[in-house]
Amino acid sequence: MAQRGIREFHAKKMLSNHLSKYMGKKDSYDGKIVLVDKNTDWDSLKKQEPWLSSGTLVAKPDQLFGKRGKHGLVLVNKNFEETRSWIMERMGKPAKIGEINGVLTHFIIEPFTRHDTEFYVAIKTHAEGDTIYFSTQGGINVEENWDKVVQIPVPVLEGINAVNLQSALPSSLGQNRTLIADYLRGLYEYFCALHFSYLEINPFAISGNDIIPLDMVAKLDDTAEFACSQLWGDDIEFPAAFGRTLSPEEEKVRELDSLSGASLKMTILNPDGRVWNMVAGGGASVIYADTVCDLGYAKELAFYGEYSGDPSTQLTYEYAKTVMDLMTRKPDPNGRPKTLIIGGGIANFTDVAKTFTGIIMALKEYAPKLKGVNARIFVRRGGPNYHEGLAKIKSTAEELGLPIQVHGPEYHMTRVITDALK
Repeated sequence: MAQRGIREFHAKKMLSNHLSKYMGKKDSYDGKIVLVDKNTDWDSLKKQEPWLSSGTLVAKPDQLFGKRGKHGLVLVNKNFEETRSWIMERMGKPAKIGEINGVLTHFIIEPFTRHDTEFYVAIKTHAEGDTIYFSTQGGINVEENWDKVVQIPVPVLEGINAVNLQSALPSSLGQNRTLIADYLRGLYEYFCALHFSYLEINPFAISGNDIIPLDMVAKLDDTAEFACSQLWGDDIEFPAAFGRTLSPEEEKVRELDSLSGASLKMTILNPDGRVWNMVAGGGASVIYADTVCDLGYAKELAFYGEYSGDPSTQLTYEYAKTVMDLMTRKPDPNGRPKTLIIGGGIANFTDVAKTFTGIIMALKEYAPKLKGVNARIFVRRGGPNYHEGLAKIKSTAEELGLPIQVHGPEYHMTRVITDALK
């Protein structure tokens, strides 16, 4: 599972579009929310969304960071013109959130909801099951009052129907106890159906018999994008964390990742680094990266990524080509060789021969450039058709004049890294 954060705008739009299916009634949340950036046509927006002029509003950045109120980045109970002015004063301006410096680029606007009491709910996926967290002390100080949070485990096999939510909630809720229990049940079913890995509403308010989400944080299991893209919406995006801008190569890999049920990931750490791990499998990618760091080469690790889930030959080729293009743009200033580690564990269903065919296509294309950076190649892989894949990549590299060492699953997975860094 790859947990990827989404904007609050998309989280609330999804909630308004789908929650009623799991509530057994039309949910009260109407999804009145807009996302604005530097390209927003404010006059057109005002015409398209008449509610922007009919009451007071709330505005805040929507860039995957929290504690916006504590950083003075929430505008409350202002009219449209005041809201637009406040946003444009901050649009494109630098901001420091904790220790992270970034630029404010996206804001959301919603109707202002007057309320007296704030509640907290979060649902989180663990290896053993899911947990629902609830508190009557919601808002910006929920962490300081964590002892007030009720934790409700949901068993994997029995599911939410095996949980007596009403009895698990504090009796101090009084007449709202049934209302909130029904809401949490529907919210959990919605959480599972749309493949969330984390969902937090902090706070939510009660207005009559309606529950209004005020702030939301959400993460999706992005490996479900292939199956859930219509439910998530055509405009769903996984923005980079605040303070970080995706490179064109990272954007390309994200696009490749979205084209298939396979997984392709890339996070550039040091484009001038000498160690390039092209690893198959999420678990193996962690082991390989950790081993490089343990051996004292953390600053030389060029990127963190993985390819897995039996990607096609063409997708693997595009991924390998992106890695080799970055790796060969300039030689090490001190003339030291660069190292390409094509590693992985023992695949369960990924066809090693098929994926290695894609890597071989990239090797043929980039052989002159690989020689130009004095590249050395180290391979360790196992799984279906691995004998064929290893034999082909070894013979191809030798024909191209590229130094290579090739090992199968009999070779310890991290030993190849020690060999590569000698």
